[in-house]
Parts: sequence; C-alpha cells; structure tokens
Amino acid sequence: MKSLLLKKILLLLMIILFGLQLNSKIIYGQHFSQLSQKDQCIKCHMEGEMMPKNFNESDIHLQAGLSCVGCHGGDSTKDDVEAAMNPLKGYIGVPSREKIPQLCGKCHTKIDFMRKYQPRITTDQLSQYYSSVHGKKFRQNDKKVAECVNCHTAHSIFPASDPRSSVYSLNVPKTCRKCHSNSVYMKEYAIPTDQFEVYSLSVHGEALLKKKDIGAPACNDCHGNHGATPPGIASVSYICGSCHINNMEFFKQTRMARAFEGLNFHGCEQCHGYHSIQKASDTFVGVSESSVCLKCHVSGDKGFQAAQEIGNQITTLVNVYNATQMKLLEVQKKGMNDEEINFTLQEAKQNLIQSRTLVHTFDPDKVSIKSQEGITKVKNAIELAEKEIDEYYTRRNGFAAATLAFLVLAIALYFKIK
Repeated sequence: MKSLLLKKILLLLMIILFGLQLNSKIIYGQHFSQLSQKDQCIKCHMEGEMMPKNFNESDIHLQAGLSCVGCHGGDSTKDDVEAAMNPLKGYIGVPSREKIPQLCGKCHTKIDFMRKYQPRITTDQLSQYYSSVHGKKFRQNDKKVAECVNCHTAHSIFPASDPRSSVYSLNVPKTCRKCHSNSVYMKEYAIPTDQFEVYSLSVHGEALLKKKDIGAPACNDCHGNHGATPPGIASVSYICGSCHINNMEFFKQTRMARAFEGLNFHGCEQCHGYHSIQKASDTFVGVSESSVCLKCHVSGDKGFQAAQEIGNQITTLVNVYNATQMKLLEVQKKGMNDEEINFTLQEAKQNLIQSRTLVHTFDPDKVSIKSQEGITKVKNAIELAEKEIDEYYTRRNGFAAATLAFLVLAIALYFKIK
C-alpha cells in the first residue's frame, strides 16, 4: 500500500511539474503574441520579414516587457513609420558600436531600476568593463575589442544559468574563442590564439567541455567577467586558491612564495601552467625526469634535496597503500570480513591526500608527519588482512580435518555393522 501511494504521489508531482513547464511556455508564447500585436515595431518587422538575425522571442528583455524602444528609441505605439522612428521620440536606430556600453549601462547601472527585474544582478558592470583590458582598449577607440553584444548577443539574451545563453558556463569558452582563436583577428595584439585548444585538453577543459561539469572553471572564473584582465603576479595564487584553498594557504606561508613574487614569477602557474593545467600527479614532485622541481633545482642544492625527500615519502606511502589494496582484494575473494580493513585504508588514503596537499609547504618534515601516519595505518590494515587470511586457512584446514574424521568414522561404522 505504501509503495502504491508513493508511486501515485510521484506521478502527481511529475504531472504538476510538466503542467508548470507547459504553462510557462504558453505564457511566454502568449506574452510575445500580445506584445507583437501591441508593439508596432515588432508587428511591422514580422510582417516585412525583417526581424533581426538570431532574434529569439524568449529573450530575457522581451520576457520582462522591455521592447525595441528600450534600446532603439522611438514610439512603438505608432503604425506610421516616420512617427514611430521620430528622433524627437529618442529614435537612434541601430546604435553605433561606440555607444553600446553606455546604452546598456543606461539601465544596468541603475540600482532601483534593476532591482525590479533581478535584484541579484550587480549594477557596476559598466565600471568593471571600463577597468578591463577590453574596456580600456575600447576607450582608446579600438574597433575590434569586445563590447557587450559581442559576448551577450543583441536579440537572444538569456540568463547566465540558461544553457541557451552565450555566457552559460559550458558556452563561455566557445564565446571567448570567437575572437581569441582567430589568428588573423588577434594578430595585432601579439597574444597566443591556441588558448581554447590548449584549455580543452587541460584538466579543467576536459571536466567542463567533455564531462559537462559546470563547476569546473571556464575562462571567466580566472580572468573575470566584465572586468576581464589577465591575472597579475600577486593575484594568481588567490585566483587558484578560490577553489584550491588549502594549497593556497600552505603556499602563501612559504619562503618560495615571497621569492616568486620578487622574481616576477606567477606562483601556481610556475609549476602547474595556466591554460594547459594537467591533472596533478605524484611524479610532479621529486627528482625524476618528469618532476617540475627540476625546472629550477639542480642536484646538490637544498631545493633538490627537499624535493627528493618529499617525493620519496609520497612514493613510499603510495606503494604500501597499493600493496595493501591487493591484500584487501584477497580477503574479499576469500569471503572474509573486510569492514575494518576498508575503514583503516580509507583513513590511510586521507593521510595520502593530506600529504599531497602538504607538498605546497615545500617542507619535508610536514609531509613526513602525515605520510608516516598513513604508513602506520596501512601496516595496521595489512595485519588485519593477514589475520583474516590466516583465519580463512585455519577454517579450511579445520573443515578438511573434520571431513576426514567424519569419513574415517563412517568407514569404521560401516565395517562394524557389516
């Protein structure tokens, strides 16, 4: 009965959600239909098949009741072309590129106005834009640099949370690449045009573009949105640290962080790269050929020695942890109790994660403390595993002995009865 009732409730909820979604679409359709009948701009352009390219009736401005005149000016209540497009009514037609930021800012910088539609939207986008690389070049009359519609489009603007939006997380890299991957267009700026290709192969790019993980960083997460600027030396570790908090805190306290800043080295970027960031590996640290430590340190210096010690500690813990996993597998195959072994290994794995994070202290002693804790737990897990394996053989041998004794007894009884 309970199962049947639950199914009915779930079915009812699905019907309600579907109804709300359908109703939303109907309302949007009706809203645009009513607007197109009242708004002479839309009516005339639709009849004359002159609607703007990529026009979408679900545009966020249209849905908020803001029509053509909001940006283009004029009088949308007039069906006479000259009256509708009267400059005395503020008609400006297609706004010139130079006026677009100020035109958008006409509404987007007004707190009281924006609060009516979307209180969460900040009203400092225009000032942020003028502080950005794009905005500064725009004010220098650069004709190619990005302004509002280059990123947001003009007539198909959606909330950033909408997958159709050009600034939705999954779409941001593609929006940025429209300019930044065009080698001819970007030639005069003397910056690489392979960032998208490099980023798409990075650990961040694969998470966002292939796995569709919208929590993974896109271009704007590191460079900013309206205030987009290449991260400076002092800010790189803070940008990376907005996600990798512990790594940043450890690194900031090191002597190397101050040395990097003095040498104009970008902290995290120096070891991990930027657009091409790869998944961190234990081979990054130590003195093997693939170690990033060898970019700066050579055999004999203190850094080389520290890297070697840290690398050895991590490698030792990884090796004994992996060996114990094989022991655990043997216990599981034999059908013995693996609960306590699993729990102990989970603790050891946590120590391994902490040891890897502590690499950013560049202190072998701090790494050693955590790695030794992990090794101790792994040894405990091995002892538990061996006990279970011994118990298995004890039981099996006991069963074999009992079976043999039973057979001997049975044979003896047989001959006695006979």
